[in-house]
Amino acid sequence: MSQPAPAPSQAPLPVLYGHPFSSYTQKVLIALYENATPFEFRVLGPDAPQHAAQWQAKWPLRQFPLLVDGARDVVETSIIIEYLQIKYPGPVRLIPSDPVEALDVRFMDRFFDLHVMNAMQLAVNGALTGDAIKRKDGMALAVEKLDRAYAWLEGRLAGSTWACGEHFTLADCAAAPSLFYADWTHPIPETCPVLRAYRARLLARPSFARAVEEARYFRPHFPLGAPDRD
Repeated sequence: MSQPAPAPSQAPLPVLYGHPFSSYTQKVLIALYENATPFEFRVLGPDAPQHAAQWQAKWPLRQFPLLVDGARDVVETSIIIEYLQIKYPGPVRLIPSDPVEALDVRFMDRFFDLHVMNAMQLAVNGALTGDAIKRKDGMALAVEKLDRAYAWLEGRLAGSTWACGEHFTLADCAAAPSLFYADWTHPIPETCPVLRAYRARLLARPSFARAVEEARYFRPHFPLGAPDRD
């Protein structure tokens, strides 16, 4: 009597190393949640030192998030999200198929990372030093850069639902945590109603709302003091 064929072994899930309060980890989490992509989340923290050891062995530059998919290690958030679209496509296409539209999306992704998130980080880094002068200088530089970014975005986003039109993309994955933490650092002024409304739409998006809720426990650790909102 013939024996039944063994069931095919299930491929291991991709593994994400990061932290739920990290803006760049949230950027990738949004992409994963948008398409309900199965994955294992290995949180980096004192409660799981083995995760930190695994992460550092694979990426000695010690930046997160890191995505491990079988034998492939993928770093840098924009690259991780592009990789997910190639390997784990879902109903939400985060990078358009049209090359010119894709270029616009990649530009806006870079804008939010480089001119909003990095500007906000100047204030955070100053606060983390514990030095009052460096804290003041970091905040002043962050405010100067964020004011310029806010003003530019106010014009750029006029008439659009999302960063690059009517479809949620990679650019919005970058925008959500960038504007979330930037507004905590230096509030978006009332003179930028388009940008304020866009940030509110991002907060209402289920993928980002989930990421925000999962990180709520860690808010007391925000070095500038987390506001009692959002």
